[in-house]
Amino acid sequence: MDLGIGGRKAIVCGASAGLGRATAAALAADGVEVWLAARGAERLADAAAEIAYDSGVKVRTVAADVTTEAGREAVLAACPDPDILINNAGGPPPGDFRSWSREDWIKALDANMLSAIFMIKATVDGMIARKFGRIVNITSHMVKQPVAILGLSNGARAGLTGFVGGLARDVAAHNVTINCVLPGQFDTDRLKSNHQRFADSTKRDLEAVQDGARRSIPAGRFGKPEEFGAMCAFLCSAKSGYITGQNILLDGGQFPGLL
Repeated sequence: MDLGIGGRKAIVCGASAGLGRATAAALAADGVEVWLAARGAERLADAAAEIAYDSGVKVRTVAADVTTEAGREAVLAACPDPDILINNAGGPPPGDFRSWSREDWIKALDANMLSAIFMIKATVDGMIARKFGRIVNITSHMVKQPVAILGLSNGARAGLTGFVGGLARDVAAHNVTINCVLPGQFDTDRLKSNHQRFADSTKRDLEAVQDGARRSIPAGRFGKPEEFGAMCAFLCSAKSGYITGQNILLDGGQFPGLL
């Protein structure tokens, strides 16, 4: 399917690996000019080279931490007028809420709520003026099915979800859409590290932890990053203008509810 976005410009945050990289690759494959943002310059350069080789599209990089004001300024200086914005930042560590300080909460909010809001603030009016904009926030299936040990992530991502729900409806008439995509368990380095942490804390074998996780998913497997990237690319397409303010769950059927 031609998504109708060839030649558009996209900022993809957290794009050096995992779901961010897969999303950047899917956009580039459809002819989108992408700016990849992440903290690690070397890993970022590797991702850009591979995506450019596979897609034939020019790929630029910005080594920056978008959870900071300076990082966001660097990204926006490189691409001040994106048509597409993918907000993505790794989640805070798990733990017991009794041990979290105010600083822990502020750090989580900066990373998983406020950084996305400030990126939207800096770009949405330009999208409105050009009568085209697609914003996708990569959040987590924990927005719909929270667990206590991920309270920092639950709180920050739920805050972003609430903010987006109102703004999406305010800008929809200008052909600007804002949606959230909620990944479940995808085969990424982050998932492996989370499983390893759980295995270590429970003194279990990593393979046993992973097998148990797979069995909890009706699809019987972890998601492929390219499956996630394809969904994000569709939400950024010219054909998706009637989808906005939604929280789209990609979890292999793990969430047991209807809504």
